[in-house]
Amino acid sequence: MISQYSTEENRFHARGREIFIRLTLLAAMGISCIILLRPFLNLIICGIIISIGIYPAYRMLTKALHGRSILAAVLCSALLLLCAILPAVLLAGTLVDGIQDFIHQVQTGRLDLPPPPASLAKLPVIGPRLQDFWTLSSTNLSEVFARFRPQIQEKIPALLSASAGIGGAILQFIGAIILAGYLLATSKANEQFADKLFARIFVRQGPDFKELVAATIRTVTNGILGVAVIQTIFASLGFWVVGLPGAGLWALIFLIGAVLQVGTLVLAPVILYAFAAFSTTRAVIFLIWCIFVGLMDNVLKPILLGRGGKVPMIVVLLGVLGGFITMNSIIGLFVGAIVLSVGYKLFIAWLGGEAPEDEEVPNEIASGETQSR
Repeated sequence: MISQYSTEENRFHARGREIFIRLTLLAAMGISCIILLRPFLNLIICGIIISIGIYPAYRMLTKALHGRSILAAVLCSALLLLCAILPAVLLAGTLVDGIQDFIHQVQTGRLDLPPPPASLAKLPVIGPRLQDFWTLSSTNLSEVFARFRPQIQEKIPALLSASAGIGGAILQFIGAIILAGYLLATSKANEQFADKLFARIFVRQGPDFKELVAATIRTVTNGILGVAVIQTIFASLGFWVVGLPGAGLWALIFLIGAVLQVGTLVLAPVILYAFAAFSTTRAVIFLIWCIFVGLMDNVLKPILLGRGGKVPMIVVLLGVLGGFITMNSIIGLFVGAIVLSVGYKLFIAWLGGEAPEDEEVPNEIASGETQSR
C-alpha cells in the first residue's frame, strides 16, 4: 500500500512538474512575443480598426472593379493616404508661418492682436478680466511674458512634446493605412482566422461576438470619428475662407475637440477673434457658418449611429481620454474610443447571453486541428 501510494504520489508530482514547465514555457513565449510586438501594437490595432471600418466600402469597390480585390485595396489605401497627407502638409505650412510670425512679434515685444471687442467686457464673471488680458497682450507683450514667465517656462517642454507627438501620430497613421491596405487585400484569410479565434474564445457564441465587434467598430468609426472628421472639414473650410491665422492648427484643435464632443467650445475663441479682427458683415457670416458646423453633430450622429448598436457617450468619452493618456499620442483618442466601446458591447452581450451547455470546440476547428496533425 505504501509503495503503491508512493508511486501514485510520484506520478502526481511528475505530472505537476511537467504541467508547470509547459505553462512556464508558454508564458515565457507569450511574454516574449508581447515585448517584441509592443512597439508596433498601436500601429497594428489602428490598422485593424481602419480595415474593419472601411471594409464595406472596399467590398463595394471590389464589385465595381469586377473582383479585382488587390486593386481595390490599393485604391482604398491611396485615397486614405491622400486624405491624411494633404491636411498634414497644410498644417505644417500654417505651423511654420505661425511660428515665424510669433517669433518676430516676440522679438519686437508686441503681439499682433486686434483690440478686444467692446461686448467682451459684458460677459459675466470672466468678461472684464479677459478684456484686460487681451488688451495687455496686444499692447505690451513684454509685461505679459514677465508676469507669466514661470508658467510659460513650465509649459514649453510639454508644447514641444505635443508638437513631436503630432508628427509621430501622422507617421503612425500613415503606417496604419498601409497596413490596413494589406489586411484588406488578404481579407479572406483574415476572416477565416477571425472565425477560428472567436470560436476558440467564445465557443458557440463566436460568430455572434465577431459580428458584434465588427458592427461596434464601424458604428463608433462612423458615428464618432466620422462626424468629427466631417465637422472638421467644414470648419477648416470656414477658417480658410475667412482668413483666420493658423487655420491648420485651429483645424487640428477643432478635430480633437470634436472627438471629445466639445468642438463647439473650440469655435468660441475663433468667433471672438473674428468679431475683433474682421468687419461686422464678415464676422456675422462666419458666425452663421460656425453655428451650421456645430449643428451638424445633431443631424449626422443619429443617422450614422443608427446603423449599429448605440454606445453610451460616457463610454466613448472615457475611451477617448483613457486612450490619449495611455498611448500618450493623438492617435490614442481614436483607438481608445473604439477599443473601450467594443469592450463595453462585448460585456453587455456576455451579460445578456446564455451560458453554453458545454465547452466543446466546434467541429470546424476540431476538424481543422485533426487535419493539421
